[in-house]
Amino acid sequence: MATVAPARLAEVFVEVADTLVDDFDVIEFLEMITTRTSELVSVPAVGLLLDDGRGRLQFMAASDEETRLLELFQIQHNEGPCLDAFTLGTQVVNADLAHAESRWPTFAPRATASGFRSVHALPLRLRSTVIGALNLFGTDAGSLEPGDVKIVQALADVATIGLLQEKAIRNGEMLTEQLQHALNSRVVIEQAKGALARTHGIGVDAAFELLRTYARNHNRKLVDLARVVVTDPHTLPGLMR
Repeated sequence: MATVAPARLAEVFVEVADTLVDDFDVIEFLEMITTRTSELVSVPAVGLLLDDGRGRLQFMAASDEETRLLELFQIQHNEGPCLDAFTLGTQVVNADLAHAESRWPTFAPRATASGFRSVHALPLRLRSTVIGALNLFGTDAGSLEPGDVKIVQALADVATIGLLQEKAIRNGEMLTEQLQHALNSRVVIEQAKGALARTHGIGVDAAFELLRTYARNHNRKLVDLARVVVTDPHTLPGLMR
């Protein structure tokens, strides 16, 4: 893996900290975590799953559509590195998918068929509280160096802190309401991506980038814009044609 320049690492953590303001956009925050993770340790695909408050993982963010589908596959089959990292609260690092069928008999062949050769999963945790997992997929058998693992775990830990309030941390409780809101927001965003993809005749990855760019350029929350795309698209002629 490429060595991360200290200045770039500092920039990313400043960006993350700057995002953690009152009423921050959870989906945008988690999407940023996956994007920056991919950039910092040169891993082509990253996904993030969260506990829905009932001990079940739900998809929240991914660097691209193929990764989203693979994360959903893990959830549907209750098998894979993210499930292990979440359930055990421990890291899964440098797993070779070509030799992982005994560990993940359903997931490993599916991931390999998608072009991935290695996988890593790190828990989103704060002390004994685990609220999800961050998944990294590599297209070759390269490994994450110990320093890279520390960087990714630090990002995962920061994401966890961003999703937990001080009182909830003290009491060891999940902020179920906030996480449920985030899960509901994800559904709306997926619907908006589909609507944009159909309208413009583009792929869902391009549709999401179109949605995110429009939200940023017009200073709107991603989920609020997505809701308008789904419920009242005629009010967005510049986006929906």
